[in-house]
Amino acid sequence: MTSPIPKLGALAVVIRDGHVLLAQRKKQPDAGLWGFPGGHVEWGETALTAATRELREETSVIADPVEYLTNYDLIRQDKTGQTVTHYLLVGVLCSFVEGTPRVVDEIADVKWVPFEVVQAGDLPMSARVADLLDLALKRAM
Repeated sequence: MTSPIPKLGALAVVIRDGHVLLAQRKKQPDAGLWGFPGGHVEWGETALTAATRELREETSVIADPVEYLTNYDLIRQDKTGQTVTHYLLVGVLCSFVEGTPRVVDEIADVKWVPFEVVQAGDLPMSARVADLLDLALKRAM
């Protein structure tokens, strides 16, 4: 019997004019929570490319990948301690090119959120959103 392997996901971190683009998830994991647009990396695709592809697919916003920011393991377990999901999430700093955010099937809402709102935790957010934003802001300076 083979063991399951972690799934690779890419997150697009797009900052612009004192705001960051966030999407509210419609599906699990993290349904109802705000986080960076993103999704699975496809076979033969880099995480840089996946981040901008997922960004465009989920929000209609076009951006260029700038650099890798960091990686996070997201491991969820059930009540018995068995691992039910394991993702390696790759944060990618992206440079806004064009587009007006719009909602598609995979997300419930999308909007430009002021940095201060994220840093204060004023939205129900996925894990480490504020940390990843802080890292992006340091790199973008």
